[in-house]
Amino acid sequence: MNSEYISYLPHLNAILNGTSAVLLLTGYSFIRARNVAAHRACQVAALVVSILFLTSYVFYHYNHGSTRFQGTGLVRPIYFTILTTHTILAMVIVPLVVLTFYRALRQDFARHRRIARITLPLWLYVSITGVIVYLMLYQIYPS
Repeated sequence: MNSEYISYLPHLNAILNGTSAVLLLTGYSFIRARNVAAHRACQVAALVVSILFLTSYVFYHYNHGSTRFQGTGLVRPIYFTILTTHTILAMVIVPLVVLTFYRALRQDFARHRRIARITLPLWLYVSITGVIVYLMLYQIYPS
C-alpha cells in the first residue's frame, strides 16, 4: 500500500472522531427537545461515522503499525493516561453501542434510555479523547 495515502488516515480518523462527537451532542439536544426523528438521524449518522472510523483505524494500523509518542517530561504520563483510558473505553463502548441501538430498534425505549445514559458519556469520551490523542501524537509532538 502506498504510504502517501496511508499518511492521511490519522487526519481522517480525527475528523471522523470529532464528527461523531458533534453528532452525538446534536442528537442528545434533539432528544431533549423531544425531536425523535432528528435524534434518530443523528445517532444513526454517529454510528455510521464511528464504523467508518473503526474501519480506517484498523486499516491504518494494519498497514502502518504503531506510532511512538515523542513528548517528554510531564506530558508523557498525561498522554499515556489519556491513551489508556481511551483504549479501554473504546473496547467497552462497542457492545454498549450495539445494545443501545438494539433496544432502540426493538422500540424498548425505557431500557434504551437507561443504557443510553451510560453509553452517551462514554462514547463522547472515546470520541473526544481520540481527537486529543491524534493532536498530541501527530500535531503537537509529531515524530
